Amino acid sequence: MRNFMSFLARSRMFFQHNKLSASSWVAFFITLGLVLQAHRVQAQATPDAPPALKNLLARVDAAANAHNAKAVTQYYGTNFTHSDGLTQQSMEQSLTQLWQRYPQLRYTTRVESWKPEGRAIVAETITNISGSQVQDNRNLMFNATIRSRQRIENERIVRQDILWERSQLRAGAKPPTIEVRLPQQVKAGQQFNFDAIVQEPLGDDYLLGAVIEEPIKPGSYLNPVPLELELLSAGGIFKQGRAPASGNHRWISAIVVRGDGMTMVTQRLQVIGANATSTTQPVATTQQPK
Repeated sequence: MRNFMSFLARSRMFFQHNKLSASSWVAFFITLGLVLQAHRVQAQATPDAPPALKNLLARVDAAANAHNAKAVTQYYGTNFTHSDGLTQQSMEQSLTQLWQRYPQLRYTTRVESWKPEGRAIVAETITNISGSQVQDNRNLMFNATIRSRQRIENERIVRQDILWERSQLRAGAKPPTIEVRLPQQVKAGQQFNFDAIVQEPLGDDYLLGAVIEEPIKPGSYLNPVPLELELLSAGGIFKQGRAPASGNHRWISAIVVRGDGMTMVTQRLQVIGANATSTTQPVATTQQPK
């Protein structure tokens, strides 16, 4: 997932600049940042998780199901820090905008592992987010998976790191099925391959597509990015990229249009080295889900 409003703005720009059969589709997508904040909705804690952790998840669950951003963020510390630079205030603003536009989003979270650190708890969770709606007689289906790590002190989330995320939007009658191949992490300055392969036979259909690479930062969440579709000569998108020397993490997105369908996939690329540090190390746990 990358950030919700970022993808929303990007999708709108896509439809404005590309007048194919997709021209009437309304953008619908969730990026990381916003999704991150509500990732504990309908949380399914492991039986071995401590009561304090289970109770916190239940309270955030209730607030998020009510789409009450202020109630959700009260469970975050005043000095809350985030691997993408979000704050308690920016999180509340993002959630408010998100739920005003998409009131049908549903979240399911499970605790993968946890460990005590003094009086704190560090928990790793996996969140699945899904939603669908019909606009302009077109079906829009969204799915995202986010793996994150939270540090909890005094029943407040004080730190959150995104370890991995992937978001997908499918729109239209027959959106193409795409297999994405992207490494989870690379070193700063390292070359990498990004493939988005269409799984169905092409027949006589044409494929149009585009790739977007963006730095992950709060300032980019709401900024639209112009998209220019190009005719794809093969059954998908096959690109090579190079991680920035600065070590900033990236969102890599692929958009593929085929006939009366469009699929957009975004995945996080962790860039380690330089000024960046890896956040993908697993939590050393004393308890594991069964």
